[in-house]
Amino acid sequence: MQATSQSSRVMAELNVRGTAGVARERELIARVGDGDRKAFEELYGLYHRRMARFLTRLTRRYDLAEEIINDTFWVVWRKARGFRGDSQPSTWILGIAYRKARNAFRAAARSAAQNLDEQLAPPTSEEPASTEELRDWLSQALVQLPPEQRLAVHLCYELGHSCEEIATIMGCPVNTVKTRLFHARAKLQKLLPQLATPRGAQLPGRLP
Repeated sequence: MQATSQSSRVMAELNVRGTAGVARERELIARVGDGDRKAFEELYGLYHRRMARFLTRLTRRYDLAEEIINDTFWVVWRKARGFRGDSQPSTWILGIAYRKARNAFRAAARSAAQNLDEQLAPPTSEEPASTEELRDWLSQALVQLPPEQRLAVHLCYELGHSCEEIATIMGCPVNTVKTRLFHARAKLQKLLPQLATPRGAQLPGRLP
C-alpha cells in the first residue's frame, strides 16, 4: 500500500512538471509572437537538442539537420503570433520541422551523388551483434524507408508521440499514420536480417 501511494505521488509530481513545462512553452511562444528575442532564445534552447537528436537519427548529415532546425525556428519566429494553442507547443513546432525535413530529405535524395550500396554496406563480421552494431543496422534500415515512414517511426518510437499527435504533426489522417507505421515495421523486419548477414553469406531459402 505504501509503495502504491509513493508511486502515485511520483506520477502526480511528473504530471505537474509536464503541465508546467507546457504552460511555460505556451508563454514563450506568446512572447516570441510579440518579438521577444530572449523568449525566442529560450525556446530554441529547449528544443534544439531534442530536434537534433531526432533529425540525426534520420540523416547522418549534421549540416542538413542544423539547416532544418534553423529553417524550423525561422518559421516559428515569423508565425508565433498565429499560434492559437489548439495543440501542444511541441506538436506545433515538430509539425513545422516535419514539413521542413520532408522537403529537405527529398531534395537531398534527388541530388545525392553517393552510391547507396556503398553507403549502406552491411557489416562483414560474423561475430554476434553488439548493441552498437544493432543500432547501426537499424539506422541503415531506417535510411531505406520512404521519408514519411521514417519520420513516423521516429515520432512514435523515439519521441513518444501518439498516432493522433503524429497525424497533427504530419497533416494527415490517423489511419494514414497507422498504415505508415505498419508498412515501416514490415519493411524493417525484412531489412534487418539482410543487413545482419555477412556479405556473400547465403540467406535461408536463397538458391546457391
